[in-house]
Amino acid sequence: MSDTLVAAALGLLEGLTEFIPVSSTGHVLLAGHFLGFESTGKAFEVVIQLGAILAILGVYAKRLFEIFTSAPRDPVARRFIGAVLLAFAPAVVIGVLAHDFIKTVLFETPTLIAVMLVLGGVILLIVDKMRLNVRIEEPTAIPLGTALKIGLFQCLAMVPGVSRSGATIVGAMMMGVSKRAAAEFSFFLSMPTMAGAFAYDLYKNRDILSAADLNLIGVGFVTAFIAAIFVVRGLLGFVSRHGYAPFGWWRIIVGVVVLVAIGMGY
Repeated sequence: MSDTLVAAALGLLEGLTEFIPVSSTGHVLLAGHFLGFESTGKAFEVVIQLGAILAILGVYAKRLFEIFTSAPRDPVARRFIGAVLLAFAPAVVIGVLAHDFIKTVLFETPTLIAVMLVLGGVILLIVDKMRLNVRIEEPTAIPLGTALKIGLFQCLAMVPGVSRSGATIVGAMMMGVSKRAAAEFSFFLSMPTMAGAFAYDLYKNRDILSAADLNLIGVGFVTAFIAAIFVVRGLLGFVSRHGYAPFGWWRIIVGVVVLVAIGMGY
């Protein structure tokens, strides 16, 4: 399979998994490992995530416009913007400090990724069955202190296989946010988080990326964008009907299959 086709397939995988709690980065890294795909500086796996984020911007463009235009006169809108930025802040600090370790060690350890998939799946199954006291039904009603704690949960996803959306959703639900509102807040939080990761990673790798690397990133970017649009449009309804247990089982199955494959020398 050519690198272009692999890049397209990995972009598709990224778009399908970015906003569901299964770890898009973990899936892309593991697929790349078994397909023999090596990206320069592991930039491909991070930068194509912006394609999925643009899908969020497209789907939520009207709502984002309403929030920002009403912010000068609406305290709820101002608080929501502040909550998202506050939740984003821990990722900025830890991401900058741990960037090199994450890319050179954690991204290069398929066994760790598979183990995190399994553990995260078990946690999702447990939390999905818990009778949690829901106090917050709308993402715009999340208090600033709760938002900061959700942001700290998000930082757990710097270990590939944990899942950014999974960590934020579980963290939010544990603090009394409904399943749907937790998923929606995770959507909004992904925008500054992934945009920041995109910009910083591109900056860090600016001297080593070639034209060929940028072409592959472009292919993955486009397919991630297209796939993510379909996921974003259907995810909230799916979660409302089925909860997060299906994603938990998916994580466990994928993690176990990968561990068996690694054990067999693949």
